[in-house]
Amino acid sequence: MNRLAPDADDSRFIRRVILTIVIVAVVAALYKAGDLLILAFGSILGAIVIHAIADLYRDHLRVPRKPALGLGIATVLGVIAFLVWLFGVQFRSQVNVLIAQTPALLDQLAAYLSQSAVGAKLVDAVQQAYAGSKVAQDVGGLVTGAGELVLNCLLLLVGALFFAADPKVYERGFLLLIPRSKRAAVEDALFDVGSTLRLWLGSSLILMTTMGILVGIGLWLSGVPSAAALGLLAGLSEFIPYIGPTAAMIPALGLAATQGTSSIVGTLVTYAVVRLVQTNFITPYVQNRVISIPPAITVFAIIGIGTIFGLFGLFFSAALLVVIFTLVRSLYLREVLGEDIPKTVHRTLLGPDLTPSPPSEDL
Repeated sequence: MNRLAPDADDSRFIRRVILTIVIVAVVAALYKAGDLLILAFGSILGAIVIHAIADLYRDHLRVPRKPALGLGIATVLGVIAFLVWLFGVQFRSQVNVLIAQTPALLDQLAAYLSQSAVGAKLVDAVQQAYAGSKVAQDVGGLVTGAGELVLNCLLLLVGALFFAADPKVYERGFLLLIPRSKRAAVEDALFDVGSTLRLWLGSSLILMTTMGILVGIGLWLSGVPSAAALGLLAGLSEFIPYIGPTAAMIPALGLAATQGTSSIVGTLVTYAVVRLVQTNFITPYVQNRVISIPPAITVFAIIGIGTIFGLFGLFFSAALLVVIFTLVRSLYLREVLGEDIPKTVHRTLLGPDLTPSPPSEDL
């Protein structure tokens, strides 16, 4: 008997060590490729939006499936072109004012807070936390070279078009990587995520629209310069709950300070009233049937995702949180703990023999 030959326990230990090394290597690779993964996730969101619009054409106008998909793509491209025109032409002067004055306004705000010992420590803490974050690195990179931003946006758009053209190819490929015994549960969770994201995107569009309109009207009544651009910025910032609107309020307060105390008070009242209306009336009505995540979890999760994945991660942080929350409900609570959580109704992509079933038109 060779005492140096590995026995069953040794072999099991070696397999576990190798598996641990592989898991660590995969996690490290995913972290290094974080920017690319975030862009891929954004492309998937874009594909969901395209299919949701295509469904509207198909359900309400009775447009056939492929022409409806083409109309969905054309609609998304039209909206993007409209926003580019809005910022680049219609609101160009207002946007230039925001870009030119925001750094000076932030310095003035920091100087005002630094007049007190507590304020000075707060400003120093915020500056140090921001300077060491990945968001600051990404913003600095965009300032020194806007080409990276354009390239990333173009990559995101092209990826969305590819995902929208034939989503089933990617869904089947992903499911084939899952062990056969777990495939049905993962497939149900996958469709739960897709359905929840579609509903969440629709509700977010409503919240962004109401936020932008209400803030724009309030700032206009308060006599704040560039009220239309600030309202549009506030509406877009609602895509990042809590964090985005708070950041969008800073340039509004800075521009209001150039008009006097009444404009500052009007700006504060505007954001406070709009937030109260959004939180107590619009958001509960719009999002309660979609997904309900506690505010504290939302805030800390958004900050954490932004810290890890940077600027684009911060932008898609709310959607990522929805995905994580849905996967916890579908895979852990329902499949592991056996909680009675309903599944999204869908057709199976892969049968027991790995033969594709009739394709579904939903993403």
